Amino acid sequence: MIHPRPSPIAAALYTLRDLEVDVIIMHGPAGCCFRTGRLLEDEGIRVITTAMNENDFIFGAGEKLVETIREVEETFHPKNIGIVGTCASMIIGENMKNNAQEAGVNANIVIVETHGGYEAGDNTAGAIQTLKAANIAGLISEDEVERQTIMLQKATELEKTRGMAKGEYIQPDYGDNKVKVAKKVLDYLNEGKKVSIVLNAKKETSYLFSDIMTIDWTKYYPENVPVFIANTDENIGLPYIRHHAVTVNKTIHKKPDYITGGLDEYPVTGIKAEEILNTLNSDLTIVLGVPHAVDVTKVPGETIALTDGPRLVKPLRQMGFDNVVTELDAHSKTLGAKGVVESEFAQTIRGLLE
Repeated sequence: MIHPRPSPIAAALYTLRDLEVDVIIMHGPAGCCFRTGRLLEDEGIRVITTAMNENDFIFGAGEKLVETIREVEETFHPKNIGIVGTCASMIIGENMKNNAQEAGVNANIVIVETHGGYEAGDNTAGAIQTLKAANIAGLISEDEVERQTIMLQKATELEKTRGMAKGEYIQPDYGDNKVKVAKKVLDYLNEGKKVSIVLNAKKETSYLFSDIMTIDWTKYYPENVPVFIANTDENIGLPYIRHHAVTVNKTIHKKPDYITGGLDEYPVTGIKAEEILNTLNSDLTIVLGVPHAVDVTKVPGETIALTDGPRLVKPLRQMGFDNVVTELDAHSKTLGAKGVVESEFAQTIRGLLE
């Protein structure tokens, strides 16, 4: 069985967000990717639809797209416009490039020809297509397209080998009791044992998963402060993503003791974290965000995984994590956020410390 997964269309929308376009036009029915579009409005991006209907599915909607582009230009005066295909417009072969030329507006237009089944339906395929289109539009370099394409391909491989896209049906599981696991963390610290906290988060979700690092550990354990490892390199990725790294580094209690890479490199920064953890030989390691990118069999001591996916709990346990805790709705809580947001697990620890 295959679980419902984020579509290439949604991935294209998020990637256009990362490219900081001003307006996104979805060429398809009004309901296509409705939730994603509404969430992106919280990021300050205007999301517009051509609202294709049954008649358009037969006769085409090129004129609607031309009119929509012109209306967007007149209403918002954008510098950059993203146009994203949907299943409806791509299956009938809409020529969005010709429509964009016919509109004759001043804005720079990024045209992403993708749909829900694009390249076997892998969501990352939509992101890669967007990056290539952004390069054609002059927004990013070929080198950056190549680097990010490699990361996205590795992300797909990670989900298919260790994550929720492995193929079989996975029953949702909400993980271990947060209070019990939080007490365990404090027991290790109270006993003077070494604790390492690894942030291996994806882009804006770092605002939630890094919350545990904002606790003033020095106040409670001045002689036994946890080691911080984070993928918050401020010089890697698109400007929008680098800004997240800067914000996290400024907000957490202390600078990371080790940096493993950028926030868009989460599929591979887990490998760097493994190498560091082997030298530290900690008694307890907490891995936050995308814990399945870390081969826990190579990590000494007891381990805790903090994930946002109920369907990742079983795979994480199968990998060998001793404890698995879930943080629900991490994406919706962090979309539009300008700084670190509350984590239930971090709040549980704070409650036990006070």
